[in-house]
Amino acid sequence: MKRISIIALFTCITLSFTTYAQNAPNQVEDSKSLNGGTIESQFDYLNSISNNYQEYKVVKKTNLEKIKSNILDSLSVFKDQIIEKNVKINDQKAQIEELNSGIENAQMELNEALESKDSFSILGLQVYKTTYSTIMWGTIICLALALAFFVFKFSRSHKVISNTQKDLLEIKEEFENHRKNTLERERKLKRQLVDEMNKKQGISS
Repeated sequence: MKRISIIALFTCITLSFTTYAQNAPNQVEDSKSLNGGTIESQFDYLNSISNNYQEYKVVKKTNLEKIKSNILDSLSVFKDQIIEKNVKINDQKAQIEELNSGIENAQMELNEALESKDSFSILGLQVYKTTYSTIMWGTIICLALALAFFVFKFSRSHKVISNTQKDLLEIKEEFENHRKNTLERERKLKRQLVDEMNKKQGISS
């Protein structure tokens, strides 16, 4: 019984080294796959190059650190994009406030004009009330159109930021799930190794 167990163990070790020797060149050749592409494609690649141990995947620590670095870099890029969008939104808010202030001032001037006489003098020129009203309303319409344009731009920027934040949360969730799965696999593997060692010790005794 003891001799059979030793032979079986030796056979498993030999098969493991053979599998690693076959996969090693491919891993070196395809290592650049972890340097580009989407996070999902990198995880697929990592899964494809990882060795199988029963129902588990054995991931090289260097590859795990590499994909972790890639995810952190992606998160950093998303954070920078969010900061940039926030700066643009703040600038647009300031412009909208200026436009609102201009519209309020124009409306006040229009109200004063409606309460004034039919005509009045500006820089020595006689201006009729209807002409003045037309100019003021034209100004208000132009300001309103400009305000609508900036509101539209603000809405689009807000949508882009919302999508970026959603993508960032999805990546964080994906990374967290992968981390949990990896830790769980490591714990199961350690328990299995301990069980195997206990069985060996039991056989030896």
